[in-house]
Amino acid sequence: MNLQQIEYILAVAELKNFSRAAEKCYITQSTLSTMICKFEDETGIKIFDRKTKPVSVTKEGEEIIRQLKNIAKEIDVLNETVQNIKGELSGELKVGIIPTVAPFILPEFLNGFAKKFPGINISVSEMTTENIIESIKRRDLDIGILAIPLDDKMIKEIALYNEPFVLYDCSNKYKPEYADINKIEFDKFWLLSEGHCLNTQVKRICDLENKENITGINFDFKAGSIESLVRFVRKNKGMTLLPYLATLDFPKRERNKITNFQSPVPVRTIGLAVHKHFVKTRILELLQSEIKDKIVPLLNFEKHDEFIVSPV
Repeated sequence: MNLQQIEYILAVAELKNFSRAAEKCYITQSTLSTMICKFEDETGIKIFDRKTKPVSVTKEGEEIIRQLKNIAKEIDVLNETVQNIKGELSGELKVGIIPTVAPFILPEFLNGFAKKFPGINISVSEMTTENIIESIKRRDLDIGILAIPLDDKMIKEIALYNEPFVLYDCSNKYKPEYADINKIEFDKFWLLSEGHCLNTQVKRICDLENKENITGINFDFKAGSIESLVRFVRKNKGMTLLPYLATLDFPKRERNKITNFQSPVPVRTIGLAVHKHFVKTRILELLQSEIKDKIVPLLNFEKHDEFIVSPV
């Protein structure tokens, strides 16, 4: 058994085709097939049923492949450890980021970070908090950028910044100097859909679970993105809570509909999340520094003595 055999078996398991797997591994199909057959002969277990189209994995092969995936991940960790010891900044970096953060911070730091470290191949995907956590645990994802705390023993968290919430009020009512959570009228208050951590945060901040539905509107709308939420609230003269960075590009007319909260100000903490055994510590430190350097200066909101940090 050797590392090449593991690579070839996992390629066939992924692609369900010997020819395409050989192309992916940059070898001939005959070489790939011979190496896999040798593995099967050595172990006495048939991993693939070659008579089916596409190629299928046998019942016994499924367990072997699960173990080979674990071995492959541990080999990746070993390689990363070696690179980290040598101080080499290279390889792949897979990052997941929640949709309510991605459009407001990625344009500020990602391109510059990538240019500084051309040896790192960075892949970024928008993902829900739940998917980020599960992907980190499976070691399919290196770093998550999301709202913390997560309170998961398998996850290491690093705080980046506290982002305040502001009240976006299009109801054409009198605008106070400061907003007060306890004085919000919820008859036209809309949220993002379930599944967004921002939905949960706002519900907890406003204690919406204990508020009666006093709206006279006979429909319930939960937006799928902050952009949709803003458009809906504006058109229907409603209100919502928005993270501060989401409002920086608002035109002056829209900014007049934004009110900061009086102390204590509701905020969410945005941070990095990695597996507790994550070894790319140097890259993690550099990413943390880059994000803080670019994003913290944007948070030039009014200073207050107290904050309400929203749990996830």
